[in-house]
Amino acid sequence: MLPTITAFAQSPDRGQGLARDTRVRWALEEVGQAYEVRLISFREMKEPAHLALHPFGQIPTYEEGALVLFESGAIIFHIAERHAGLLPNDTNARARALMWMFASVNTVEPPILELANARLLENDRPWNTQRLPLVEEPVRNRLQQLSAYLGKADWLDGAFSAGDLMMVSVLLRLRSSGILDEYPNLSAYVARGEARPAYQRAFAAQLAVFTGKHPNREAGDDEE
Repeated sequence: MLPTITAFAQSPDRGQGLARDTRVRWALEEVGQAYEVRLISFREMKEPAHLALHPFGQIPTYEEGALVLFESGAIIFHIAERHAGLLPNDTNARARALMWMFASVNTVEPPILELANARLLENDRPWNTQRLPLVEEPVRNRLQQLSAYLGKADWLDGAFSAGDLMMVSVLLRLRSSGILDEYPNLSAYVARGEARPAYQRAFAAQLAVFTGKHPNREAGDDEE
């Protein structure tokens, strides 16, 4: 039985890979695990059937036989535990990969999400111009720290791992702000993640939900 994940039937990001199901798709693609997707509407997310899978009424969820998981980080950790390719074999390196998974969502992502909300939800407020620098400063602080750590390395700890997958996914949320471009090594780091064939397949699959076009078809080749 293939694992099944849930995703937005109408993604708020318009298929740009920012919805958290893209992270899970990417992990599955990295390890070569086929999967199925159940698309749900915003209304369905709050109905009992979905709340039984995700008590907070969000996506993604992951179903594999009797196992049901929510939270993208937990799902990716499960995938990495079950399949080779996302966690190192060395015990210490494995622990560091997990450390970076936690750091991406607990340390780096919160100020990025606050900035995203300020730009998206508060841009029409009269005080937004004064508030933006206050929410941009913590983002720049984190990026400066991360940039200094990464230096000239390709990945956070030697080979690509689930820690990089999560960190790149988080940093992608900054692209529209232009702030990421202020840190060339982080911008290049994200570009390396996006260039991975597994990421490209995951992105294409999520985009296809929005466009209605199969990711393997060329424009104009839609079925009737």
